[in-house]
Amino acid sequence: MEDAFGRLPKEKRRRILNAALEVFAHSDYKRASAEAIAMKAGISKGLLFYYFKNKQALYEACYAYVEGLMMHELKAVQFEGVTDFFELMELGARVKLALVARAPYLMEYSMRVYYAGEADARKTARRRLDGDLAGGFAKYFRHVDLSKFKPEADPQQVLRMMTWMAEGYLNEKLRQGVPLCLEDMLAEYRGWAQWFRRMSYRQEYV
Repeated sequence: MEDAFGRLPKEKRRRILNAALEVFAHSDYKRASAEAIAMKAGISKGLLFYYFKNKQALYEACYAYVEGLMMHELKAVQFEGVTDFFELMELGARVKLALVARAPYLMEYSMRVYYAGEADARKTARRRLDGDLAGGFAKYFRHVDLSKFKPEADPQQVLRMMTWMAEGYLNEKLRQGVPLCLEDMLAEYRGWAQWFRRMSYRQEYV
């Protein structure tokens, strides 16, 4: 985030980022209007670009904001006390559902980030999401009991495969143009987790 923006009161920063998230959620990156964001945030367009040098910088700030919200919610449920890999995966999914229930546009924004078609937006999405996948294991799974896995099973590969399956599910819903039901997605997610548990855990932990 830009220094000038970082010096703003927390509530004003939140209002600006929430306005940006809503607009980015409802429009593709190219058509997302800075004027609409400024209007929703209650500031001028000029001031918005004083805080952020361009739309790309604002877009990246929104992604960092969503990451921060997720981390805050995970800490609130004391995720570090969960030592089972698949229980932690489900906890993360439920935390995301609870967060999206309070701010529905977060899901739309996240989906648009991943499937953004514009070059700059896509570059941001891939860089941040690839980094999340690479660094997320060390950050979120450091307290997990990995001894439950079979010797030939790779926990990080399981994480990648479940992430890819979730991405495929979202992509299919987008392609079909049908509304996303979060409870249906969680049910699907639990089914995948059970399958991977049977395939990758030692028999005594299945």
